Amino acid sequence: MNDATLKVRRVAATVLAALAIVGGTLSLAGCAEVTEAGAAAGPEPAVKEEITEELSSLTLTPQAIERLGLETAEVEAGDGGLTVPYAALIYDHDGDTWVYTTTEPEVFIRAAVVVDRIDGETAHLSEGPEPGTSVVTLGAAELFGAEFDTAH
Repeated sequence: MNDATLKVRRVAATVLAALAIVGGTLSLAGCAEVTEAGAAAGPEPAVKEEITEELSSLTLTPQAIERLGLETAEVEAGDGGLTVPYAALIYDHDGDTWVYTTTEPEVFIRAAVVVDRIDGETAHLSEGPEPGTSVVTLGAAELFGAEFDTAH
């Protein structure tokens, strides 16, 4: 190869490298704009607010509630105490038992319960939320994950 050909190849390589850098920068800038626009498109699916050091409330958007398919049932008072569907129970890493209550639309708060016994699909409680309180029966594990941010 002669010197002129080598110079053309070097210039071409430099131009291609510069174009690659500029193109990459523009691509990253485009991603940043999409991310910012996406964040501005709507509220977070779940907002956590600390009530105490150990308890938080979770406020979900209606879309998040629908996507999770959350279902609830009421705490009932029976002859032997309180009852909830067995599906409402959540156990933490220490073995403590909880349910997620909802007293306001879209707001969920974990409440401690003491299970006396379980009969089939019914949990009999010696301590728990007041009768008539709504508890989550489907989607409680997802609320627990959102409260403790198990995705990270």
